[in-house]
Amino acid sequence: MIIPSIDLIGGKIVRLYKGKYNFKTFYKYCIQDILLSYYSQGASIMHLVDLDGALNPYNKQIDIIKSLISDSNFEFQIGGGIRDNKDIELLMSLGAKRVVIGSSAIHTPERVKSWLEKYGGERIVLALDLKISNNSYNEVVIDAWKKSSGISIEQLIDKFSLSGLKHVLCTDTSKDGTLLGPNIDLYKYLSSSFSHINFQSSGGIGSLKNIISIKKSGVHSVIIGRALLEKKFSLTEAIKCWQSV
Repeated sequence: MIIPSIDLIGGKIVRLYKGKYNFKTFYKYCIQDILLSYYSQGASIMHLVDLDGALNPYNKQIDIIKSLISDSNFEFQIGGGIRDNKDIELLMSLGAKRVVIGSSAIHTPERVKSWLEKYGGERIVLALDLKISNNSYNEVVIDAWKKSSGISIEQLIDKFSLSGLKHVLCTDTSKDGTLLGPNIDLYKYLSSSFSHINFQSSGGIGSLKNIISIKKSGVHSVIIGRALLEKKFSLTEAIKCWQSV
């Protein structure tokens, strides 16, 4: 499945380069117009990231998120600064289909386990952002990619699978926002190693050829942000490409 993505800072569409807040590009699009365009081209799920909330959990863009959900026909999966039950309950009450959990998986793993058990694996997406070392150690980085966790993605998947984990959004941070292509070998390895997980790939998609490669890797979905905003290809083309493999 192709999942278009929008990241927001201060209510404006933005893309970060390799997750760095000091390397950001703002896009002068109306958010509602972008959502309408993506929906008309055939997307059914929208990935929305509150970058303000990710940087500061007390600075979430709740009013904007509420408006976007209520005014759209999309199903949304939403992430950014989700730390406690109140955050999850609020987003779900607003109509979010899935809630994306990142750093909390490291900081409060028992709490995240309880969320998976309470809400079910279909409602919780674990976002695991990776810094891959020369010896292929897939280390998860946290807190807007500013800190190393010392824990591998394999360890976390094993831990949370016992509580019903089903969806994992995996980003190779060296690829994010680059348009230089995704880490195909990583996704092949993960998809073959954890067949019970629906992986969502994120980062690096810059061409339709990349979409063909990532589909063949075995991932369940691919999240595309910058390439669509910069019109490297249309969402219609991306969906047709994905379906043709």
